Amino acid sequence: MTNEDIVEQLDLTAKLLELHDGDPFKVRSYAAAAYNLDKYNERLFSGMTVAELSQLKGVGKSLAGKIEEIARTGTFPELSDLLTQTPEGVLEMFKIKGIGVKKIHTVWHELGIESVYELEQACENGTIAKLKGFGGSTQQKILESIAFLKSQKGKLRMDKAVYHANTLREALLQHFEQVEIAGEVRRQTEIVHQLVLLVATTSPIALQNRLDSLDFLLKDVPASSPFVWRGHAAGSGVAVEIVAVSPERIPNELFISSAAPDHLSRYTATGKTLYQLARHEVFDTAESLYTTAGLPYIVPEMREGQQEWQWAEKHTPEELITWEALKGILHNHSTYSDGRNTLEQMAQHCRELGFEYLGIADHSQSAAYANGLRPERVLEQHAEIDRLNRHYAAAFPERPFRILKGIESDILGDGSLDYPDEVLATFDFVVASVHSNLTMSLEKAMDRLLRAIANPYTTMLGHPTGRLLLSRVGYPVDHKILIDACVEHQVVIEINASPWRLDIDWRWIDYCMERGALLSINPDAHETAGYLDMHYGVAVARKGGLTTAHTFNALPLQEIEEWLQQRKRRLFTHTS
Repeated sequence: MTNEDIVEQLDLTAKLLELHDGDPFKVRSYAAAAYNLDKYNERLFSGMTVAELSQLKGVGKSLAGKIEEIARTGTFPELSDLLTQTPEGVLEMFKIKGIGVKKIHTVWHELGIESVYELEQACENGTIAKLKGFGGSTQQKILESIAFLKSQKGKLRMDKAVYHANTLREALLQHFEQVEIAGEVRRQTEIVHQLVLLVATTSPIALQNRLDSLDFLLKDVPASSPFVWRGHAAGSGVAVEIVAVSPERIPNELFISSAAPDHLSRYTATGKTLYQLARHEVFDTAESLYTTAGLPYIVPEMREGQQEWQWAEKHTPEELITWEALKGILHNHSTYSDGRNTLEQMAQHCRELGFEYLGIADHSQSAAYANGLRPERVLEQHAEIDRLNRHYAAAFPERPFRILKGIESDILGDGSLDYPDEVLATFDFVVASVHSNLTMSLEKAMDRLLRAIANPYTTMLGHPTGRLLLSRVGYPVDHKILIDACVEHQVVIEINASPWRLDIDWRWIDYCMERGALLSINPDAHETAGYLDMHYGVAVARKGGLTTAHTFNALPLQEIEEWLQQRKRRLFTHTS
């Protein structure tokens, strides 16, 4: 059990207690414990006694015992009883945006609705709008959320898909000598519909028999064939395809099963398509296949059949951004706002990873939900940054490392930033992001964003659409106008590397580069472990063709400091 698992159990208990008209004090206790423990950095079950757990903020002796039981058994009696009393369909309603626990209680008890399907029907016939406290607007939001959830069913975010694919591969390697991950995971798509693995074998029947004997695999018999096993793997929630491939054809089949159809349909110098070439001839490597085809080599991430061929006319794979080319990590949070690690811990780990600078960008004052920084706490943080920078300069003169003073400023409803100019002027950089009032028309969203981009204190536009993959669509934007405005005002565009976001969408990276924009791959890390999300950001950046030359945080420390200082000089010239 991870901290996240334990927090999820406590949060679910609070919701279910409220749903069943439980003691309000207990509801608040569980909710508070979940909120506080979500920020706790150490493993809750790593040798901690009940007495030690009870000393944690938001946790008393009674809750400590339950946390210990969750860590040991995966649940506890009160939660189990509540789950038994709750129809499965009602539990599914917790995923619906626009309907909280109180409203779920109302539709369940007043209308007898016990499934998402029944809720959808009640919305479509207007019954929900007639309930007190609902109305037509809420009814429409519920319908839209249900439609979105239905469209996302059976899909995984990149991070989850990579985890399950690797877990499945390791399990299969216990039985087979060569197993390769193919499909969308190899192509690094942000959303994965199916896990595809290739198994090298000279006996497809033996492979099928072995797969059928593995208890973590559930076969879809009608969809399977002698050469392709189809079904599901325990706990993945996504379709799985395991293909029997003769060992000598692994490179060919890895190429075919990982490239999008539009890429495979490209005609080659041989007069055949890439698919036909890969199907009828044997190649040792994908590189040799492209050479025979008379086409430039395209990395697996870019094999989408979109802009990769035009990109290859101007660039080579060696120009693509890599983890190794990144020099610093921008847009991160510490315990000054809603992070789990202190500023010093975030800086130390960043340096240990080999980076030259850390851009700290805690939440601004309007983000009360995230403990946003009031001006006096900005000064406090800046004093600590100055102290730490003096320490690093003295202790490690041979390898300079600096903390850059940033803030993630909320873009307010009117497009203004979250501090007066005199506070904004104290930062090295400002990431401007929308976090509130996300339900906007295109006109409203664009007006709000363009005003923020035009603000001379805005250095970078954070997660431009506000989307949460498989959870929230995001507000509507006109990407071309947005990107053009960033170029005009020399505002860096973020590729938010969190696998929940991956925003700006990789499909717009080519246009960003065409217009001369700089992009920054930012983890939006709220703990030191979050730095590794940069791998997902690099993956989608490469997918969109981002070169090192267009990557802001590929600039070394000296150059990024010069860039920021020059921008400040222009800013003060503009405002004087």
